[in-house]
Amino acid sequence: MRTHERNVDREAPRPSSRAVALSILLFLSSRQTDDALDELIEQQSPSMLQRHDRSLVMELVYGVLRRQETIDWRLDAVLSKPLHRLPAVVQMLLRLGAYQLLFLDRIPASAAVNETVRLAKSYAKQLRRDWSGLVNGVLRNLIRVPARPFPDPAAHPVRSLSVRYGIPEWVTERWLTRMGLEQAESACRASNTVPHITLRVNSNRLTREELLQRLRQGGITVRPATLSPVGVVLEKGQDVTSLPGFQTGDFYVEDEAAQLIPPILNPQPSEVILDACAAPGGKTSHLAALMGDRGTIYAVDRRASRLNLLQENCRRLGIQSVVPIVGDVRKPAEWSGMMARGLNLRAELPLFDRILVDAPCSGMGVLRRHPEAKWRKDSSVFERHQELQVEILISAASRLRAGGVLVYSTCSTETEETEGVVYRFCEAYPGWVRESVAPWLPTTALPFVTIPGALSTMGNECGMDGFYAARLRKKEG
Repeated sequence: MRTHERNVDREAPRPSSRAVALSILLFLSSRQTDDALDELIEQQSPSMLQRHDRSLVMELVYGVLRRQETIDWRLDAVLSKPLHRLPAVVQMLLRLGAYQLLFLDRIPASAAVNETVRLAKSYAKQLRRDWSGLVNGVLRNLIRVPARPFPDPAAHPVRSLSVRYGIPEWVTERWLTRMGLEQAESACRASNTVPHITLRVNSNRLTREELLQRLRQGGITVRPATLSPVGVVLEKGQDVTSLPGFQTGDFYVEDEAAQLIPPILNPQPSEVILDACAAPGGKTSHLAALMGDRGTIYAVDRRASRLNLLQENCRRLGIQSVVPIVGDVRKPAEWSGMMARGLNLRAELPLFDRILVDAPCSGMGVLRRHPEAKWRKDSSVFERHQELQVEILISAASRLRAGGVLVYSTCSTETEETEGVVYRFCEAYPGWVRESVAPWLPTTALPFVTIPGALSTMGNECGMDGFYAARLRKKEG
């Protein structure tokens, strides 16, 4: 019996949620990655973590990233040397402990301090010094020492917004210059809120009222979205794959602002549509629903893996009108020829009736969902993206028939990536005319129509992401 016990492999000790969160935060701080943060957490979290442990990992990682500027402000007041002069591991340990003390009421202060100190001890060998004493002292001072007031917004508006809302100073300065204090503060506040989960009903299968009823019968607290006529908002976060109707394709998870964009294109049954930057398929599947799944939508994306996800989403939603094409939309001869060969056509495809260009961008309108992104960017990113966006727009537009409609959209709030792109395109190509998006929006969304006639949800108080969309028509003749 004893021999048997000696031969039995003992399970490795289960890592704590805090240890996993720390490793992810350190990974993010030292690398550039295109992985979505929730996907990265799933990849980095060991399989032996329980569901509630994973939830705490998510809370800690997202929380530290959302509140980093605020946390650093509070830590600097109780540190004897600047935070940035400490080793990266110690910096992140202090942020992790401080977030729990300052923002997580459900975790006792003693547990937050003791667990962070224990984690610091585990890094002593790697750091060649035991920093647990400093971590213990700083976090306990954070509890004892009264919080110093935030910077005065009248005297130091840039620093004030940065510290209050956890936004990098270069961003707050940019927004203040462009919008003034009141609107800049609204944008900062919107960028730091924790978003609700929003669903878009699959209107080919059921109505919004039917989905609301089905979810409520399953014990889910939901409400209709404020603006989108096909939107449903979950009042509490939870695993969407376990919701009634997920497996049967009753809904797609999508922010309310994103739901406003496909109707602006106004696709009609039997038309041929190009979705130029399609994956993972949210707007593609919405276009299909608006067409009653009649017609053809060519969904082009450079990454095959992302198109695989699009196909999975279309299968779950029961959509059959989407044709995925791997290719660079900036090279129409390449991907349109690929379409023609795939459909056994002797010539290349005819021109499209309508085109959606949901261009890759800085993602400044979705910082609340991707808080890690704001610590990796600087102001030079916008001009770089504009060049790419203009290339994509010009290339896609060349495939539109006369009289056809093109919608350009981004999840950015910055003028270089929004109005700047549309202005450059219209200046270079006078055979196009801008049309106001207003006729294709619900009346409740009309306050978000700009003077030039575009949709912009930047800094909204409706709990939506920041999206932009402009509608262009190609002149006849």
